[in-house]
Amino acid sequence: MAGSSDRATLRALLDTAVVPLSNLTHTVLSQAFARLGMPAVPENAGSKSVRVEQSLQQVPDTDLPGLAQRLLQQQDFPFPIRPPLRHQLEDLLWEEDAPPGIPKKARRELARALSLSELTQNHDRFLHLLDRLWVIEGPDLSFSELSALLLHGTRPATLRDLIEKHVFRNRDEGDWSTEQLFESLGAFEAGDARFARFLEGLVSADVLLDEHLQEKTARTMNDHLRAHGIELRQTGNDGGYPLFTLVSTRLHSNRRPKNIIFAAPSKPDIRFRSSVDNDIEIVGGRPGATLVYDREIPVEGLRWRDLHRWWQDTHGFNSESDAGEDLYQRLLKSLPRNSPGQRNLFTAYRTAHPFCVDDLALLPEVWLHWDPKTVKERGPEALLRSRMDFLLLLPFGQRVVLEVDGVQHYTRDHGRSPDTAKYADMVAADRDLKLRGYEVFRFGHDELKRPEDAKKLLLQFIPDLFSRFKAGP
Repeated sequence: MAGSSDRATLRALLDTAVVPLSNLTHTVLSQAFARLGMPAVPENAGSKSVRVEQSLQQVPDTDLPGLAQRLLQQQDFPFPIRPPLRHQLEDLLWEEDAPPGIPKKARRELARALSLSELTQNHDRFLHLLDRLWVIEGPDLSFSELSALLLHGTRPATLRDLIEKHVFRNRDEGDWSTEQLFESLGAFEAGDARFARFLEGLVSADVLLDEHLQEKTARTMNDHLRAHGIELRQTGNDGGYPLFTLVSTRLHSNRRPKNIIFAAPSKPDIRFRSSVDNDIEIVGGRPGATLVYDREIPVEGLRWRDLHRWWQDTHGFNSESDAGEDLYQRLLKSLPRNSPGQRNLFTAYRTAHPFCVDDLALLPEVWLHWDPKTVKERGPEALLRSRMDFLLLLPFGQRVVLEVDGVQHYTRDHGRSPDTAKYADMVAADRDLKLRGYEVFRFGHDELKRPEDAKKLLLQFIPDLFSRFKAGP
C-alpha cells in the first residue's frame, strides 16, 4: 500500500488537476462534483474556487486513488488534463501495483536489439501508442504563450514532428535507431510501470498486426528481460491475436499445481495410484468427504467456471449453474463449525467479489502438507500447519493464502494464557509459505465475527488484493 508521502504527493497533484473546475458555473460545478465522486459543497459556501478546495479537502486519503482514476477516465469533461500532469498521476497510481523492476541497462540492450522498421509498420497505430504513454506533443504551453508564438509565425518543433521526420519520412535512410527513439521518449528513465506498459503495447495487436511478428518481438525482448527475473508471457488473446503481459519469473508459481486437496476439515487418507506420475486417490472415510481437483490450472488462475465444469462432469449435473450452486453448498459444509469467522469470510467473498463464473475461486480447507503419521503420533497442533483456511490461485501462478486466526493460534488453556511458542510456530510457518511462493494474509477472528463486519472488510480488501496482484475477471 502507498505510504503517507505518496498520498501527500497525490493530493498535491489532484489539487492542481481540479483547479480548472473553478471555471465552471456553480450549477455545472455541482454536476462535476457528482460525476467525479467528490463531496458536494453547497453553492452558498463561497466562490467556485473555494468550493473546489473544500470538496477536495473532504476526500479521505484512502479515496484519492479512486478520484485520480475517475479524472483520468474523463475525456474532455469537465476539462482535459494536460499530458505532463496526466502522466504524473498515472505514474503514482501505477507504481502502487509494485511492478517488476526493469534495469536501465536491460532497457537499453533491449532497444538496441529491436528493429524500428518492424515496430513502425503501422504509422497511426504506433503514434497512438506513443501518444498514450509519452509526451510527444509538447512543450506544455498555455494558450496565451502558444498564441504569441503563432502570431510571430513560429511554432516550436514537437517530439511528434521529430518522430515523423526521423522515424517515418527518413525511414529508408535509417535516420533514427530504436535506441534513439527510446532515448527521445524518456523510456530509459521512466518508471517501471510505464516502461512495462510500453513493452506490452509494442507487442500488442494495437501496434503489430502480424501474429508471428508479435511472437518474434516478444522473444527478442525476453532475451534481455529473463536475466532480470521478468518476461513477456502470453496471458490471453485479443481478437485472435496473442496478448502479452510482463510478469515476474521469480514466482514459485511457475510450477503449476498437480493436485489440490480441499474442502476437508479432517486429515484425508491418501494413497498414490502412481508415484511416478504423482496420481493420488483418497481412501477410507465417507465418500466425497475430501475433494481433489486434478485438472490443469489455467494461466489466468483458477476460476469458479473451472470448478463448476469439473463438478458438473464428475457429478452428472445437467447445467453448469446447478453444479455451481451444489458445489458452493458443499464447500460451505466443509468449514469448521467452531469458526464462524471463516464462514463469514467465505460468504462475504461472494458479496465483496460479485459471484459469477469468471471470478477467482476461493478454496476452503486446503491441505498443503500431508503426513502419513496419525494425529495421535504427531499431535493435533501439527494439523494447524498442514492445512490452509483459504487459497486463491491467481493469474501467472500467484498463490494467496487467507488465514483466520482464533485465540487457539496464540493461547493455551482454552484462551486463558498467551502461548509464545504457538505464536512462534505460526510465524515460522508463514515464513516457510512465503519462501515457497505463497503470500499470506491473516485476519483476526474478531474482525469477522459478525457477517456485516466481514462484508465491510472484504469489500475493501478484495479489490485492493486483486489490484495488487493484477487479478480479477
